[in-house]
Amino acid sequence: MYLFNELLMSVPLVIYVAWRLRTLIARPAWRNLSTILVALLAAGYPAAESLSHGTIGGGLKLLVLAGYYALPLVLYFTMTVLLTDLAVAILRLSKAVTRETVRSDKFRLRRLAFVLSVPVLVVAAGIVNANVLRVHEYTVEVPRRSSTLREMKVVFAADLHLGNLTPKNFLERFVDKVNAQKPDLVLIGGDILEGHRGDGDIGAIEAQFRRLESRYGVFAVPGNHEGYARTTGEFFVRSHIRFLQDDLATVDGAIILVGRRDARRGTRESVDDLLKKAPDGLPIILLDHRPTDMEAVSRTRVDLQLSGHTHHGQLFPVNFITRRQYGLSWGHRKTGNTHFIVTSGAQLWGPPVRTVGASEIVVVHVVLQ
Repeated sequence: MYLFNELLMSVPLVIYVAWRLRTLIARPAWRNLSTILVALLAAGYPAAESLSHGTIGGGLKLLVLAGYYALPLVLYFTMTVLLTDLAVAILRLSKAVTRETVRSDKFRLRRLAFVLSVPVLVVAAGIVNANVLRVHEYTVEVPRRSSTLREMKVVFAADLHLGNLTPKNFLERFVDKVNAQKPDLVLIGGDILEGHRGDGDIGAIEAQFRRLESRYGVFAVPGNHEGYARTTGEFFVRSHIRFLQDDLATVDGAIILVGRRDARRGTRESVDDLLKKAPDGLPIILLDHRPTDMEAVSRTRVDLQLSGHTHHGQLFPVNFITRRQYGLSWGHRKTGNTHFIVTSGAQLWGPPVRTVGASEIVVVHVVLQ
């Protein structure tokens, strides 16, 4: 199970949270109830992961969603309790409040209300944020070389994670928003289907993808979820998507598109080896699901790399971990002569909660000079 080790490491903190809540509650019956609720929250995510490996419908879908919501709730309950304890300790050391005040029923009740309400409000805001699909625009300048193009509007998205838990109108809204940009080229950076958590109605998904409109077509590369999703060559053919795995395509004789296999799904060719197949004289866009090998890529002929996968951490403060792991967790950076853009994703894995970043479609205005 994903996050298994992290969950084991968090057990002492969850026990501490349960004990701390008991110290703030006066009535024994309510104390016991609070411990039961903390235990249920702690078990929610493992239960959701276990139940989600298959077809989900009706009441089971609601149960799985509740389990996924439990993960960020546990995270923010733990953070709120620890930060509140730290704040109270500082107040005590500075003698801003007395021990008698801290132990009073009134103070404990207010403290309890705070540690219960803040996580709920944070998760509620994260649910709303996750369901708002935004458009983020960038402009990059690349050498035109022998290309006949002066500019190209590229719409890029990644991490759709389409499955049984996806809201019914999400993909329709996604396609409408992409088409509204009037793109020259549509690129999808992997993790299209959710995989073992159930892929949903494949026929309906294919029909929606066929609605995508662009001058030069729709291209995609695999993500880590494509490794165990029911995606086949036929899926992409029926969706009118050209699927690139360590392959390249020349777009209208004016720009080269290179698509890499995902790093964790078997061996893949190096960027240098892939570029040996690319003719000289044209700008190069590289699609790679993960924002890895950026230093190596910056020393090649690649002008622009587009990636996803990070979700920009999805839940604060995980974004600090993804930033440290990948260097660029979200946004735009230029290293050497190569532009790198990482999207935080159109949708999410697991908990449909986003407390950092945004659910987004990226529009890249490529100016060829």
